Amino acid sequence: MEKNYEFYVVDKIVTGKGDVFSAGIDLMGMAAEMPELADPAQKGGVKVKLLKKIADLQDAITCIERCGKPVIAAIHGYCIGAGLDMATACDIRICSEDAVFSLREAAVGFVADVGVLQRIPHIVGQGIARELAYTAKNIDARRARDILLVNEIYKDRPGLLVGAEQMAMEIAEKSPLAVQASKKVLNYCIGKSVDDGLAYVASMSANIIPSDDLYEAIAAFAEKRKPNFPGR
Repeated sequence: MEKNYEFYVVDKIVTGKGDVFSAGIDLMGMAAEMPELADPAQKGGVKVKLLKKIADLQDAITCIERCGKPVIAAIHGYCIGAGLDMATACDIRICSEDAVFSLREAAVGFVADVGVLQRIPHIVGQGIARELAYTAKNIDARRARDILLVNEIYKDRPGLLVGAEQMAMEIAEKSPLAVQASKKVLNYCIGKSVDDGLAYVASMSANIIPSDDLYEAIAAFAEKRKPNFPGR
């Protein structure tokens, strides 16, 4: 149960609507559910309901990763709990100077269970991921950039949103077919061998070549103009 901060997606950008990206779990709200879960007389159905709730939360985060378009996380203030799960499911993360990140669950007595432990090692590496998970420490924007958790740091939230929009527009100017295919290949290759990845991308290329986007790129090059990709 996360504190009720709103999120919105605009042109492939995910950001917090408020003072922070995500302030983490609402412990007092969660406490209301503890008596039923801890009751020694409770039957298996209670745990089945909990498993269903966890699975639904996992699906909510995974849908970001599975989104056909690239998703940029623009992070300001605290990024804790499901906010970090959400950020690691995005394709690109950028933040403002006031951003603070924490994989906090070890400090409150449970394990992060909606995706961050599965995704963050592929972003920052196993050693850093384990340090963050075991210590539950806060890290600032500079440290986040040093460990490659974020790509860029902006002075404040307005600058962050401008930067996110500029990056989104830069992506939007490229071939939608190629960008979305690249995302599929990158996602597929996580945990796969190089040979598996090469076979997958060969199949992908064979399916999309030739395309109207490719013909438009050739025409634009010949005519010395920017391409206007149709996305097919």
